[in-house]
Amino acid sequence: MLRAGALRRDREFLKLWSGQTISQIGSRITRDGLPYTAVLVLHASPVQMGLLAGLGGIAALAAGPLAGVLADRYRRRPTLIWADLGRAAVLSLVPLAAFSHRMQMWQLYFVVALAGALTIVFDSAYQAYLPALVRPEQLLEGNRKLALSNSTAEVLGPGMTGLLVRVMTGPIAILLDAASFVVSAVSILAIRRREPAIERTHHAPGWHEITAGFRAIAAHPLLRPLGLRTVTAAFFSGFLSTLYVLFGIEVLGLGPAVLGVLITLGGAGNFFGAWISEGMVERFPLGKLMIGSHVVVGLMWLLIPLAHGPLYVAAAFLGAAQFFGDMAYPVYDIHAVTLRQSVTPPEVLGRVNACMQMLFKGMLPLGSVAGGLLAQRFGMRFTLTLAALGIFASALWLVFSPVRALRGHGHAASAGFSKQPCV
Repeated sequence: MLRAGALRRDREFLKLWSGQTISQIGSRITRDGLPYTAVLVLHASPVQMGLLAGLGGIAALAAGPLAGVLADRYRRRPTLIWADLGRAAVLSLVPLAAFSHRMQMWQLYFVVALAGALTIVFDSAYQAYLPALVRPEQLLEGNRKLALSNSTAEVLGPGMTGLLVRVMTGPIAILLDAASFVVSAVSILAIRRREPAIERTHHAPGWHEITAGFRAIAAHPLLRPLGLRTVTAAFFSGFLSTLYVLFGIEVLGLGPAVLGVLITLGGAGNFFGAWISEGMVERFPLGKLMIGSHVVVGLMWLLIPLAHGPLYVAAAFLGAAQFFGDMAYPVYDIHAVTLRQSVTPPEVLGRVNACMQMLFKGMLPLGSVAGGLLAQRFGMRFTLTLAALGIFASALWLVFSPVRALRGHGHAASAGFSKQPCV
């Protein structure tokens, strides 16, 4: 029997973790490699770049309901393997088109859209598969380790992408990501721990089944505030994603190289936050930890519009915001995902995961558009201040809910919140 804290010796979990670490780094390379390819090879226009940036999220939104049903109808491990192999095949189309000298923008649109759809299929099944792979008391440790993989990719990815694009060109860099998905598929295929059987239904998914995830979130006293926080935070995060680089360059006068260093600093903060997240719940009550980490993010975001003065002073403001803000975010996110996995009934977990991702990916572009319009009318400092205040406001969903009283992930069960029927 495995004990909490023993996952570093659990061979089956290590197979998943190692494959995901490689895959996350590869995905970070493609995230930058595709825009580089569009600009350097196809000389894409700003409109084409905007469409390329938005298609992945739109595809994920469209595929989300079906992805959730798929994760709940079938065993999650085969779904993960096929989603990885599908992403590898789709991404391979980019270097193949480059080698044949027939690459066009519509091919990149197709790749981004299909890869985005397959990613939400993978992610919906992925977060539902972990509770079947590890014991309940090890969920937090497992989520922390998997978050460390993402943080590692955020630190290593930008520098690796720039080097690979310069040395090997963008399409070849994307080929490496395709190979990383094959590695991920093989690592999951090698897992031998038996996954619990899922009762299959043979009828086509109806509206009631497709919307079960949203109804589960709305009906559950813990999932509901988590979902409302996600909607609010995603909307105001769109302000920052639209304006951060523009504000740094046009208002503060920072160059792209300095901004690149600051963004990498944020990746380092993200890694540190993921590293300390598990130990912090042993020192602070879970509810207060989740709310407090949210407040820290809001405080750090306030430093961005307050940045001023000489370049080194402005860079210091943004550096502190990047490091400490990105450090606080995984502290919240890791515990929120673990809480969601702990209290959601297994038969609807895939759809709940998909819905949470859809809430975020649906509101983020709306926030991006709203942030751009507000900045044009009232200025970037005002809009970025509003973004920080919005993050503070999103924490109120947690403050005025049962989340505030939680002492730990096990406390959710003792308070009668664990896996109660909600569909």
